[in-house]
Amino acid sequence: MRESYIERKVTGYAQKQGWLSYKWTSPSHHGVPDRLYFKAGVVIMIEFKVPGKRPTKLQQSVHQELAAEGFPVHVIDSIDAGKQLFTQATQ
Repeated sequence: MRESYIERKVTGYAQKQGWLSYKWTSPSHHGVPDRLYFKAGVVIMIEFKVPGKRPTKLQQSVHQELAAEGFPVHVIDSIDAGKQLFTQATQ
């Protein structure tokens, strides 16, 4: 299963639940999470990976910086895990 497929399916699910979704690209700063989601004052950051793959060292470093500022990054490697994250976030 490709990373882009997981991202597309999870994003579609999130949007149906009312989340705004933006692809995050930062030409001057590599390693940022793939997507940002916003709803009712909540921000979710996701790094999508193929099943079993982990973030690179650079991505891990950026994730740690964001987490230190109070913005955890979720690493999602399956459609079900992504759906579960959004289900939990709205409860």
